[in-house]
Amino acid sequence: MTVKAKKHLGQHFLNDKGICKDIADTLSQTTQYNKVLEIGPGMGALTTFLLARKDEFTTYVMDIDTESIEYLNQHFPDLDGRIIEADFLSEDLTKYMGEEPFAIAGNFPYNISSQILFRVIDYRDQIPEVVGMFQKEVAERIAEPPGSKAYGILSVFLQAFYDIRYCFTVDEHVFNPPPKVKSGVIQLVRNKREKLSCDENLFKRVVKTAFNQRRKTLRNSLKSMLNGGETTDPIFDLRPERLGVEEFIRLTEIIESYK
Repeated sequence: MTVKAKKHLGQHFLNDKGICKDIADTLSQTTQYNKVLEIGPGMGALTTFLLARKDEFTTYVMDIDTESIEYLNQHFPDLDGRIIEADFLSEDLTKYMGEEPFAIAGNFPYNISSQILFRVIDYRDQIPEVVGMFQKEVAERIAEPPGSKAYGILSVFLQAFYDIRYCFTVDEHVFNPPPKVKSGVIQLVRNKREKLSCDENLFKRVVKTAFNQRRKTLRNSLKSMLNGGETTDPIFDLRPERLGVEEFIRLTEIIESYK
């Protein structure tokens, strides 16, 4: 049997073995975990190369596509007991991975790739590394440093807890069906920041509010969060794309003082 790519699931099956191996080989922090969870394995093109590293980690796969689950059960006996039919975005991952550290890998469906990474943030204390393929524009945005138009909300949230590297670009023709855009592979490695020195929920609100009005200076976009107060701090004269994670933390601490 084969698995038909389903548009509503954002499936584009990677069929270049060399690229699959390159993605699997990008996992480099294997002294920090013994398990890797692949999201959206499809027909197992990447899975094959993850399983080849069995001396370093144990591979698990998770998919919501019943047809893919059936295919994997038929063709990957080495995955017996580790093929999970579940939704990564809503499932309690500790049911399958326990409390141990684990890495995330995958050729992620483009329509939920940002949601996957927000989910990674929720489990950041358990996930030391992520290697995945995204729409190129999204991959570049995630890895982008402050100062560019591509830098945004997801960049800040992820860079708060992960060091991010753009690894390589993948052309459209190596997929079935081919997407309309190029893809990019990135690696995220957990940094040493255990938690933010400010209120994390307020930090998220500040970042989102600032970037939702990114053409305005922070003094104008965040005015309502100052509760009518005034500040002469020069950070408020900047636009959000100029601020790195540390500056956003300091900005949040200033706003906290106005509560």
